[in-house]
Amino acid sequence: MATSLPVKVPLVTEPMGILASLRVARENILAIIPEIATRQPMVTGRTGKRWHMVMDPGAIRRILLEELDNYPKSVVTKNLLRPAVGESLFIAEGAHWRWQRRAAAPVFSHRNVMNLAPVMTAAAERSAARIAAAGPAAVDVAEDMVRTTFDVISEVTFSGSDAFDADGVHRAIDHYISAAGKISLFDILGFPDWVPRPARIASGPVMRDMKAVADAAVEERRKRGHAGVPDLLDLLLAGEDPETKRQMNTAELRDNLLTFIVAGHETTALTLAWSLYLCAFDQGVQDKARAQAQSMLRGRAATGEDVANLPFIRQIADEALRLYPPAGMISRTAQKADTLCGRDIRPGDTCIIPIYALHRNHLLWDDPDAFDPERFADRKAVDRYAYLPFGDGPRICIGASFALQETVIILATLLSRFRFTPVKGRDPKPVMILTLRPEGGVWLNAEQLSGTTPSAKTASQAV
Repeated sequence: MATSLPVKVPLVTEPMGILASLRVARENILAIIPEIATRQPMVTGRTGKRWHMVMDPGAIRRILLEELDNYPKSVVTKNLLRPAVGESLFIAEGAHWRWQRRAAAPVFSHRNVMNLAPVMTAAAERSAARIAAAGPAAVDVAEDMVRTTFDVISEVTFSGSDAFDADGVHRAIDHYISAAGKISLFDILGFPDWVPRPARIASGPVMRDMKAVADAAVEERRKRGHAGVPDLLDLLLAGEDPETKRQMNTAELRDNLLTFIVAGHETTALTLAWSLYLCAFDQGVQDKARAQAQSMLRGRAATGEDVANLPFIRQIADEALRLYPPAGMISRTAQKADTLCGRDIRPGDTCIIPIYALHRNHLLWDDPDAFDPERFADRKAVDRYAYLPFGDGPRICIGASFALQETVIILATLLSRFRFTPVKGRDPKPVMILTLRPEGGVWLNAEQLSGTTPSAKTASQAV
């Protein structure tokens, strides 16, 4: 184990007013979490509206599972994301969410996810070739992981169709998040959605153009049909609610595809980037992971069939998701009176699950700020509602198995071929706007190990 601690977010030690909270939240929303949230089961306060931060697993289970309909996603969350992903699975509530979930669930079955594994393996090969070609100079692995996972989601969503400008969609969504995805004073004060947010208005034309392109691609596929292994669009087009037989129309398909594109590459890229940072931080862990990967892979890239035989690689990903959960905070709005941890919850109260603080809570984890993949050697020993990288309850992330398979395939391939070491003075800074990103990138030295040189063909395809 490394003796020092990996980078973390400095949490609040003094109360903040509305304007101070807004200023901090716009720079790094995790920085508004009080430090005591890592040492208590629940913290209550008021910043415009009354809020509760909940770290008690039993209370979280009540919010996410037992009283799901009483705790819909907060107005702030919906206001931030609706312009980009509409009434998709991520935003929808009640009956509209339920039928979409039932229709989409088979898309992410184990069989379908395994069928898409060769795309992940090919992307891992290209990433390894790019990193090798860049050496011996330092590499921003965070940037390369974004490229790698976007390659995957583009291919498995639209099978590389020329009818869909995946890069253009990626740029449009990234522009929206950076320009309009930041929380506003109106959000903190609880103003309704119809009150204009200037930054979101300015982003309107970009989002309309992006959605028009996506709609055209959906319609083109609907007419043409598919060939070969079905991709996500094929599977969604064929999907139907088993109870009502309802199928998604073009707008519903488009909104869900955009959700999968955003969530399906951003969060996985972050998990990979933070995993590589942590492996460079602790060489002992990296050596153990490499030994497992090399003994299994013997020079080739990892495949879907290898994932179950790479448990320590999965443990590293699990621990990276604990320390740096991509969605570091989620919020819900209470619809009726309730009680959590013996505390009264009033209608309209915001109930926040600060996953970043939950995962570092001293009541739930030993030495919580330390990097220790062995915590996950026995998954049954981890309280289900103390660890929520993908949420939980009926609204648990539908693509969790897809993301974890992709993470293990890419991480194992890279660790088997390179030794990663930190670049002095270039530690990443964990910052969350909508996701917990490494500000400044993850710059690592990547030493290629003997006997792992990619073929000339693979190297030429990667650059």
